[in-house]
Amino acid sequence: MTPHVLGIRHHGPGSARAVMAELDRLRPDAVLIEGPADADALIATVADPDLRPPVALLAYAADDPGTAAFWPFAEFSPEWQALRWSVRAGVPVHFCDLPAAQTLAHRATPQRDPAEPEPAGQTDLFDEPADESARIARADPIALLASAAGYDDPERWWDDVVETRGDSGGFDAITEAMGALRQEIGELGEDGHDLRREAHMRQILRKTLKLPGVERVAIVCGAWHAPALAGKLPPAAHDAKLLKGMPKLRTKLAWVPWTHSRLAGASGYGAGVISPGWYHHLFTTSDDVVVRWLIHQADLLREKDIDVSSAHIIETVRLAETLAVMRRRPLAGLAEISEATLAVMCQGDSGLADLMYREAVIGERLGEVPADAPVVPLQADLTASARSARLKQDPRAKELDVDLRRPVDRAKSVLLHRLGIIGIPWGVARDVTGSGTFKEGWTLTWKPEFVVEVVMASVWGTTVTAAATARITDRAASGASLAEITGALEAALLADLAEALPAVLTALADRAAIDHDVEHLMAALPALGRARRYGDVRGTDVTALGTVASALLVRICAGLPAAVTGLGDDAAAELRTRLDAVHETVALLDPDDRTRWVTALTALAARHDVNGLLLGRVTRLLLDGGQIAATEAADRLTYALSGGATPIAKARWIEGFLGDGGLLLVHDRELLGILDNWLITLAERDFVDVLPLLRRTFGVFDPSVRRNIGDRVANLDGRAAPATPTTAFDRELAAPAVAVVADLLGLS
Repeated sequence: MTPHVLGIRHHGPGSARAVMAELDRLRPDAVLIEGPADADALIATVADPDLRPPVALLAYAADDPGTAAFWPFAEFSPEWQALRWSVRAGVPVHFCDLPAAQTLAHRATPQRDPAEPEPAGQTDLFDEPADESARIARADPIALLASAAGYDDPERWWDDVVETRGDSGGFDAITEAMGALRQEIGELGEDGHDLRREAHMRQILRKTLKLPGVERVAIVCGAWHAPALAGKLPPAAHDAKLLKGMPKLRTKLAWVPWTHSRLAGASGYGAGVISPGWYHHLFTTSDDVVVRWLIHQADLLREKDIDVSSAHIIETVRLAETLAVMRRRPLAGLAEISEATLAVMCQGDSGLADLMYREAVIGERLGEVPADAPVVPLQADLTASARSARLKQDPRAKELDVDLRRPVDRAKSVLLHRLGIIGIPWGVARDVTGSGTFKEGWTLTWKPEFVVEVVMASVWGTTVTAAATARITDRAASGASLAEITGALEAALLADLAEALPAVLTALADRAAIDHDVEHLMAALPALGRARRYGDVRGTDVTALGTVASALLVRICAGLPAAVTGLGDDAAAELRTRLDAVHETVALLDPDDRTRWVTALTALAARHDVNGLLLGRVTRLLLDGGQIAATEAADRLTYALSGGATPIAKARWIEGFLGDGGLLLVHDRELLGILDNWLITLAERDFVDVLPLLRRTFGVFDPSVRRNIGDRVANLDGRAAPATPTTAFDRELAAPAVAVVADLLGLS
């Protein structure tokens, strides 16, 4: 009873077709497939029509979900087709690779430091091969053989040596070639873990061959392992010795959706392919492969409002076939088709060609698993919540704008915020145009690895709401700073976690009572103001926040006079940012709070021992708030620019006063005149000293604002801008240039 070893290329459509044909021919009594042996219980799910590839087997450590591994399958994966064939034919089928429990334990085992001497009498079987060619060979040995045969496309080489042959000789040739390759590379090509994997495969094979009624066994495995399973097997004791004492972890396994982009080699997946969308097309299309592919690409371009006609498709086919002939290839492959597409359909536009690569060659696709498939409770609740909020898991980035006044949109926002709290960033917040707090912008991208994050987040609860509540409460309790706790409070309100608010507010009050740093208090207050506003929008009771915010503001106003004393330029610049944030927040608080803040700013503006950057900024805040008149602001500017201070200190005051609000100088002629008179009276050396500061101040203004300021300065005191001088046309000077242009245009 010699086993039939079908050495394949992982995720190769040619391999998949060849495996199906060989299974139809052999009609084996049992099928073994490279995959984790402890996943056999999940094989029956393959018959469920709701399990649609690309999917992956997920295995994770029960006590440490962060230790996880995936075994992906696409529609064109030979292993997937072997599973489907066996289930449909009623043939017993098993995975034969090392159990996931041992694979995960191997990954979690600390590796020996290569710098340390190896213990006597021991061999570190977990060392990776140092030779680069060995790593390449194990990752894609068929590509290495194809290259040796003069092919740059492993699938084309596979077609020639396997698929175009109607018998098993193709697989026999692959096994023989791999045996020669392994002998050539030697021990460098076989690390300890691979040897143990193959030992386990042989152990499963021996058990299968002993089953009653089993005479023909087909083994579908990576081509690299084929020689280790073909022919006469080594003694069972040899394999048992290799496997003895292997560590194990308690693991759980499940089917999870996967994507084409995660199958791509660029994602870091070792057995990845560069063109999953193209491979899917090759496997699912029986005739006119090139023409149908180009029709698909044309449809994608038309969706982008790019004109592509039937003539474009015809000419692209002709060019691709011509390139194949010139390169002495029987058929046009992806390389020829891509070059022809760039030249004809994309008209040389590399940007469009990149678009075609992403949307066609990779061809993003998200698999599906049955709704009743075994998953952790948190995943089931997430799926149900997403369905209720009308959010679809899509691997392609999608922008979403929500209006919080609409219940459906509000449900979307709440779910995305809750998922962000528990570490599942399905949605990333983005800025949206327009004012008001009723709109939110999101960029949604569902990634397959989020399933691991869901498992890890399950420690916080079995539902999204419970997990987010527990996580935000823990963040508040363990917050290292007051700002972190207020940030947690803001997140709790955004996520509508009413049950978490009492605990978060308690943590906030406890922390605020012992924190005496004014800057810490100022950093914490804006989040409270935003939280009150968010509560108003979402209909959440935020009455308690007003009391906490008022208490913080009282302490800020009391500590501000000491906090601004003796600050250097850098510290003053940082505190100015805090002042602006607190000032914006106070506008959201009660009238008594606003009065208290204005009183503190007024007292600060009257001082002369404070960095000019802060004094200028406080004066501007009072002017914008209507607490002082424009004439008083002009008087303060005049005083700040008078004698007694250095030109650099005066420039700091101007920087603080103007900030990013250049329109003030456009509309206030008196302020502009005071500033202009100060500048034109500066000595040359003083002007050179203050110029960098003034350039920085005016450089942030919009170009149109700077232009308007210039126009206003030109007309101060009745001055008019000088007229643009006119230059007479010099015919003699222009004659040579005119002659050259005439020659270019073919004129006499």
